[in-house]
Amino acid sequence: MKVILLGGLLFYGFINGTLCAQELHYSAKIVPKNMSVSEKKRRFFALLVPAVDDVYKKLEKQYLEVKEDMKHHTNLKKIVALKKKYKVKTDEDLLIALKPHPVSITLAQAAMESAWGTSRFFREENNIFGVHGKSAKGCVPAAVKKGNRTVWVKKYKSLEDAIKAYYYMLSTVPNYKKFKKLNYEGKSVYEIIQGLKEYSERADGYVIELASMIRFNKLTQYDTKVAK
Repeated sequence: MKVILLGGLLFYGFINGTLCAQELHYSAKIVPKNMSVSEKKRRFFALLVPAVDDVYKKLEKQYLEVKEDMKHHTNLKKIVALKKKYKVKTDEDLLIALKPHPVSITLAQAAMESAWGTSRFFREENNIFGVHGKSAKGCVPAAVKKGNRTVWVKKYKSLEDAIKAYYYMLSTVPNYKKFKKLNYEGKSVYEIIQGLKEYSERADGYVIELASMIRFNKLTQYDTKVAK
């Protein structure tokens, strides 16, 4: 069982409007009983912020490197391989696919989809974002069926793997082209999430809740600006 230990480190966050610092010892697999809302959030941020930040920085580095390669016409084989991986043809479409969206959006979706890191699939399968699969391969069955059809939920080796897969999914699924374009254009977080209506059957309702989640929890404090 992997335990995230922040021994000797102080984790800072706004809980109910108050800045707090606390030494934390949390596991993704264990949800302490009778947690208060503020404690649930502390656990979530302790588990997710380092993992999301690490994945984001790697994607940002890749994006900026590819952008420079395109400018100087270097590493052409790598660019061709990335175009194939991300299912695009032009340089601009590759940059649109590669540019990572703000951390605040990732954290908000993670909180909503995993009930602040307490859902069964978060705990048992590292599935942070409620991602479904098409078959039993790499998946586990959900408790509820859709009609007579089994609903398969993806399983991941780690939280980091789930975050990488989430960013890749949003970069390659056609339903999120608007989302990626708005992100590439450097729009505000609240404009970018308008491209996520297809993520949930709730459509506009999902986006409204997402915006509220970001605003109420001050999640934009985790964002950094990536140059276009």
